[in-house]
Amino acid sequence: MKLEKIIATRKHKTVYREENKTIKVFDADYSKADILNEALNQARIEETALNIPKVLGVNMVDGKWAIVSEFIEGKTLAQLMEENPEKKDEYLEQLVDIQLNIHAQKCPLLNKLKDKMNRKISATDFDATTRYELHTRLEGMPKHNKVCHGDFNPSNVIIKPDGTPYIIDWSHATQGNASADAARTYLLFCLSGDEDAAKKYLDLFCRKSDTAKQYVQKWMPIVAASQSVKGNESELEFLSSWVHVVDYE
Repeated sequence: MKLEKIIATRKHKTVYREENKTIKVFDADYSKADILNEALNQARIEETALNIPKVLGVNMVDGKWAIVSEFIEGKTLAQLMEENPEKKDEYLEQLVDIQLNIHAQKCPLLNKLKDKMNRKISATDFDATTRYELHTRLEGMPKHNKVCHGDFNPSNVIIKPDGTPYIIDWSHATQGNASADAARTYLLFCLSGDEDAAKKYLDLFCRKSDTAKQYVQKWMPIVAASQSVKGNESELEFLSSWVHVVDYE
């Protein structure tokens, strides 16, 4: 493979385009199990009704693991929001509609969201009392089996020139409670510094899904704790403030 055209750079990975393929190359010390799990998640989601790039292979490139997928021509919703700020509310509405379609799917072989959250809480640096409260809160949340993306934000939705949306980056996909997925999207908007979009997103999600805002908010300490495990130092103070919120008005 001649990897020359970089289309995205993320922490621990670089994404290249080669003709009609996307090659996501991971750092040499990245967990092989996590890479294979991401490819497996993507393959399983291919079996749902969602539009996603198909996995074409898992290869070694210069001693590094790489996932090869279909290249999807188009712009991300994040790019469209930046280029057309006057249409941002319209794009936010589209984002929520796409997420609700994800939550309408079933994928019985995906890992369980609650199991993943329990592992993440145990791996945090919070004290034993805080971890106990988070585990207890998580255990009390209703169990669902909806497909949850786990990192759903405007940069992970590509809109093709004909308007068809494609959803990318399924490394955090699980099956579980849709409101946990919404809580993460809300926090991702906040972490990006766009609190106005975060508020509008949450209002839209709750209205369109007929979900009480308080119910999504109950997930936020749990989701913030799980996010803190992979979070940057700069994010930890913000996430910690959410973890220590006990209840909401």
